[in-house]
Amino acid sequence: MRKFMQVRKGKSLLSLLVVAMMLFTMSTSFVFAEEVNTVDIITFNDFHGSLAEDVSEGGKNIGMAKLVGYVKEIAEKNPNTIIVSGGDNYQGSAPSNLTYGAPVSEMMKAMGVVASAVGNHEFDWGVEYIEKWAKDGEFDFLAANIYDTETDEPVDWAKPYLIVEKGEIKVAFVGLAHPDTVTLTKAENVDGLEFRDPVTAAQTWVDYLEEGKAEEGTPDVIVALTHIDSSQDRETKEITGNAVDLANNVEGLDAIISAHSHETVVGNVNEVPIVQAYKNGRSLGKISIELNEDKTVKDITAAIDDVYKIKNDIAADEGASKIYDEYSKELGPILDESLGTAAGEFTHDRSKPNVSLLGKWVTDIMRKEANCQVAIQNGGGLRTSLLEGNITMGDLYEIIPFDNTLVTMELPGEDLKKAIDHGILNPKVTDGQFSGLKVEYNGNKEFGNRITSITLEDGTPLEMDKYYTVVVNDFMITGGDEYDFSNAKNIVNTYVPVRDLLVENIKEAESITPEPVDYLIEVSEAVEEATENEKVTTIEETIQTTETEETKASKIEKADNQVEQVENETQQATNEPQEQPNNLKTYTVQVNDMLWKIAEKFETTYQKIAELNKLKNPHLIYPGQELLIPAN
Repeated sequence: MRKFMQVRKGKSLLSLLVVAMMLFTMSTSFVFAEEVNTVDIITFNDFHGSLAEDVSEGGKNIGMAKLVGYVKEIAEKNPNTIIVSGGDNYQGSAPSNLTYGAPVSEMMKAMGVVASAVGNHEFDWGVEYIEKWAKDGEFDFLAANIYDTETDEPVDWAKPYLIVEKGEIKVAFVGLAHPDTVTLTKAENVDGLEFRDPVTAAQTWVDYLEEGKAEEGTPDVIVALTHIDSSQDRETKEITGNAVDLANNVEGLDAIISAHSHETVVGNVNEVPIVQAYKNGRSLGKISIELNEDKTVKDITAAIDDVYKIKNDIAADEGASKIYDEYSKELGPILDESLGTAAGEFTHDRSKPNVSLLGKWVTDIMRKEANCQVAIQNGGGLRTSLLEGNITMGDLYEIIPFDNTLVTMELPGEDLKKAIDHGILNPKVTDGQFSGLKVEYNGNKEFGNRITSITLEDGTPLEMDKYYTVVVNDFMITGGDEYDFSNAKNIVNTYVPVRDLLVENIKEAESITPEPVDYLIEVSEAVEEATENEKVTTIEETIQTTETEETKASKIEKADNQVEQVENETQQATNEPQEQPNNLKTYTVQVNDMLWKIAEKFETTYQKIAELNKLKNPHLIYPGQELLIPAN
């Protein structure tokens, strides 16, 4: 670490407690103390083209105009302010996608952004756009670990570092891309590029800067500006993720700006502040460099400003509003086109291990149009739910912003099973969506070996050595999200965009209705041991209309028995005298409730609720059931 870190270690206990409170308290807005001489680094990440303000009830996106206005206000309060981004700035919304990010570059310019990390989605439209964005937005992309495989040198369209002088001190930013970028975008878009180990690359350039080899001179502070993930436990505040490797293993880093995992993170690891500012411009991160009277560095702290909580009080920047309005007017005829209606909400929660209502709809269409037995869609390719009501072209771009095309193949049963297993509770990427199969899994088993039963839709067992017709998208076929189809044969890229198929389906149907999903079922070890033939399904499972009335009655009876069993177990647990902590809440389950939705409502996890209520199957709850909820 740099010399000023010794000062931090020598502070009084009271001072350390104050610093800890600053680090671990989620602030509503930043506090600026005029009497303290500081250099502030304001960060945002994973903006994903979120140009429009979400004015719906509970909407969190503040939009480009208010984001620009708010950041300008911050910079006015402290002229020693540096604005940077953690990457994934452009891809993700219809206005940005249809213009290849043009309005986002104008926003970056208006905000005064000086540098951005290179996110994996920066490659979605090709490297040539990265150079154009930097030029139009008047900022630099930084990447110390992206190398040209032909020259064995860092790429020439990004700088390994940038030194910015503010408040009479020099702050160096070392850019770092995610090491898994090759599998997080289309392979063809990163052809000829090598994404090297961030720790090694960071140490190389930190040493270079500390040794005074940079033309700009030796920096006073070195910050890693990354598109590398981090997570933070809400209760313990422990930080995990790849960004932690930088804090623990790179000597000389003074702070780390994290991104990619779309989470709010603020705290210290190995005395190095780490900050990640949620996503979509909803929050801002701040790294404050406190200076002594002689302009030497006294301390560095991190904070988070949850801007979305005060978005109704933020004044939009007039210039940014004008830019947004101009693009909206130009794109209006395209985005506002009405395609049809949704008779219900097609939910898609990317953090939950299931085939969502949206995922079922999309993969069912893929399978039908490609005339294949099975369809698989990477979960991250679907970005948000489709709401009930009128459906516009703009909605479809928000849901599926990628221009992926259908790819068909013949795949051995063994590889098909592995592909489905790869998308169940994957620790690195969003869980996969599929159609044409019935799958049961045990979430307690090791990743990649969680499937306990897999059949075709009609119940025919999957044969490991038999070939099946499968349709995926062109991102997945080349190893995207680390899917492996290397043993496939007769691979054909149809070049038919998945989004176009969805548009066509809506127009033809005029109105679409979400259908219950029973493609993926979690089965606990206890249930497996109790009986091999009786299957416990999730609350979302519904008897299909193609079944006989006799089969339906049998399933209904089984479901009733399961509910009765849970009721008896719950009543038994209730009758037993238990000492209840004062900080617990009671919640009565409503119709259509699911445990993860209840957990989300109370800002906890479904696992904690299940453990507290001794639920054997956390997916099996019923209306009227009373649950204890841990206080947040």
